[in-house]
Amino acid sequence: MHKILANTLFLGKDIYYLPDCHSTNEVAAERVKAKKAGEGSIVITDRQTKGRGQRGNRWYSEPGMNLTFSLILKPVFLDASEQFDLNMAVSLGIREALAEYIPSILVKWPNDIVHPEQGKLGGILIENTLGNGGITFSIVGIGLNINQTDFPFPNATSMASLAGAELDKEEIFKVLISRIEKYYLLLKKGHIKTIRSTYQANMFRFGQMSTFNDGENFTGQIIGISEQGKLIIEKNNRDVHQYAFKQVKFV
Repeated sequence: MHKILANTLFLGKDIYYLPDCHSTNEVAAERVKAKKAGEGSIVITDRQTKGRGQRGNRWYSEPGMNLTFSLILKPVFLDASEQFDLNMAVSLGIREALAEYIPSILVKWPNDIVHPEQGKLGGILIENTLGNGGITFSIVGIGLNINQTDFPFPNATSMASLAGAELDKEEIFKVLISRIEKYYLLLKKGHIKTIRSTYQANMFRFGQMSTFNDGENFTGQIIGISEQGKLIIEKNNRDVHQYAFKQVKFV
């Protein structure tokens, strides 16, 4: 299962498969530390018992139904202040891959993949190790709902739910890795303006009047992303605010 990928330059040439594990991010980090994995290596499992999301949230996935994996990258070309650039590149790769099956998939700041009407399809958790002012390596954890159709929490959906039929997980995995590699290489070549504009063009609620909460509910619209990855919202049609992770919520 999960054979070495032939449709990529370096991602997925080393795939470490576990039937179950506590966290693919933790296993990937352990393998890097033990010098058993390099850039492009992937850790993937059918059952993750302690999956984590942003803000320490638990990520639940029905065993064998979805895709749960971690990529090992070495974006040494990025400064410590440019960590969100990697987030954007990975998010766009995932969105583009899934959009080949369901066209309306969007990215939701800071790290979710969503259908604008049906809910959340998955998320990304990137854990960076910094050194000498830059990133030495990154563990990119990805969890995506593929064939699961019953969820213990609201506002969740899956590719199968949207498509009305089960999909080939292995095929989607191959497309995902190929598209993530595409955007990672764009980032490595310095095409950040292209990545940023593409991210905004495929961003959930971008330019739409919406309700947010930063301690209290307010009406505003997303007008951009700062260079540090902060969400820029024009609040109540007058004031422009920048929000870091955890400082604002979508309502």
